[in-house]
Amino acid sequence: MKRSPYLLINFSLLAAALLLYAGCGKGKQKVYRVGIVSGIDAFASTAESFKAKMTELGYTEGKDIVYDIQNLHEDAKGENRVVAKFAADKVDLIVSWPTRAALAAKAAGEKAGIPVIFANASVEGNNLVESMSRPGGNITGVRFPSSELAVKRLEFLHELAPRANRIYITWDKNYPGISFTVQALHRAAPSMNITLVEAPVSSLGDIRADLGSRDSPRGTGIDAVLIMPTMLTVSPEGFGVINDFASRHNLAVAGSTSDNAVRGAIFSYMPQNSDFGAPAALLADKILKGTPAGTIPVVSPESRLTINYKAIIKLGLKAGEGFLSMADEIIR
Repeated sequence: MKRSPYLLINFSLLAAALLLYAGCGKGKQKVYRVGIVSGIDAFASTAESFKAKMTELGYTEGKDIVYDIQNLHEDAKGENRVVAKFAADKVDLIVSWPTRAALAAKAAGEKAGIPVIFANASVEGNNLVESMSRPGGNITGVRFPSSELAVKRLEFLHELAPRANRIYITWDKNYPGISFTVQALHRAAPSMNITLVEAPVSSLGDIRADLGSRDSPRGTGIDAVLIMPTMLTVSPEGFGVINDFASRHNLAVAGSTSDNAVRGAIFSYMPQNSDFGAPAALLADKILKGTPAGTIPVVSPESRLTINYKAIIKLGLKAGEGFLSMADEIIR
């Protein structure tokens, strides 16, 4: 029996249509759009570690993922403007740091139904998350464990300088969540027979003024310095003022960032900025694959101990082998 030529043509057209449809399906690969806002210049490197880990996880920039990275510096209005634009652009994910930028991103993300990841942000004293195990809403992230780190630094300082009983702390009183860190130090200090000499400030000028009032031949009234984790006190300018004062009076300084140890503190203990990016990428991968952000537990990065052995010896202090063995880096 002969087949109708029209039937053959119809089969050919059907086959071509199916092939064309299949080819169109392959061409419509999902391209994820990720908006990133860095609210502090010093934390900008977090974006690079985030992108590097995303590449390891199989995301190719420009092919199946694109990033809109906005770097700001202590600009609250700018943070709100950026996250509002991300929401208007309907990005697939907002990644933000530190605390204030994260809070702005959370608010914008909630309104637009966009998941949010925070990094290097405190979860104390704010409504960023409901709990560590179940952050809730549209958000999860990598927290900055401010209180735990501050107490650990105080313990390290006490180990290296056990006779230093009057410990000077100065901090930006307007920094988000810092009051919880101060309270944690209040709870920890008595067990080490330590008195905290406190100077809450609002500016670099306030730090200069307070230290100037202690710069007396009769003595400073303090035995050592603990650098507090606020941008004002860990910044090159803020730390420089504090460290110069300590150097003139042979006072040990316990640092926060690794840069503090390089510049003269006897040690520093803190995660590096790049340590927040990789775990944030792991969270992003889960979210982009369909897991609701609010169900993913908040994580904390590992901290790094940098010991300035030269500074310890110069001050006549001793660092035992046990303490040295904990170091990720020793400056000799």
